[in-house]
Amino acid sequence: MTFDLKHTLCFGVAGNFAGHLEQAHENADFVDVKTETSEEPKGLFPYYQPDSSSFKGIYPLSTNQIDYPKEMVKNAHLQLEAELCVVFEVVYHNELVTDLIPKAFAAFNDCSIRKEGAKKISEKKNWGANSKGVSANFLPLTKFEKGGELDTYHIASFLKRDNVLHSYGVDSPVLTYSYFYGKLKDWMIDKFNHQQDFGPLENLAEIFKSAGYPKQIMVSLGATSYTDFGEHIFLQPGDEVSVYVYDASQTDAESVAEHAIGQSVEVKNSSILTQSVV
Repeated sequence: MTFDLKHTLCFGVAGNFAGHLEQAHENADFVDVKTETSEEPKGLFPYYQPDSSSFKGIYPLSTNQIDYPKEMVKNAHLQLEAELCVVFEVVYHNELVTDLIPKAFAAFNDCSIRKEGAKKISEKKNWGANSKGVSANFLPLTKFEKGGELDTYHIASFLKRDNVLHSYGVDSPVLTYSYFYGKLKDWMIDKFNHQQDFGPLENLAEIFKSAGYPKQIMVSLGATSYTDFGEHIFLQPGDEVSVYVYDASQTDAESVAEHAIGQSVEVKNSSILTQSVV
């Protein structure tokens, strides 16, 4: 399946895997953001808004490369963020989001700059063309609930440097997202309608209005926890990064790692993203 992502409003979920924000040293950004439970994500952030005059109007998605931000940041602290992304059809009533209908899913790299002083999450997420990654291979998604296609999927990620493969994120079942399926969908609908401009977060209802209430959006659902290697090693030009959203009922983790290093192993029913850092 393919989608016209250049005309798709894109969001990400912040803090939807236990421990990720702490590992990324971004928990301090959300110190004033109150949630009902410790498991609740911190909020949603926009990173691409078609036709926006701001930096968020620059199309950041690539299927094969990450452009190292040489001009913007000296010694950029750049990290792979392995995620599942979902394309939704949006239903509105009286200019409010009332439903999100799933269409497809794919592997996603919410690549981020770890920089202090950024006022909004989005400032760390889009530094220009080829600053994020999405697989060219979207898989159909008929329902975003238990019993659907995603039940058996895992997210795995790797960095290959000097032809040595390293696990970058912890291999994680999508069912271990803090919020998922109906709980996540209800939460997203509430945030799209009611999230305010506060701290690192932005007013999302205003963004939907300025975007003309689009019929389609894409949401990346949150990054997995890092391995010890991934937590402490930043990306550099010459690296190759990969994200696998794979069906663990058909392929085991060892076979996924073998595929990532370049061996001729079949990874069935998977969405794979591989990017060179340049």
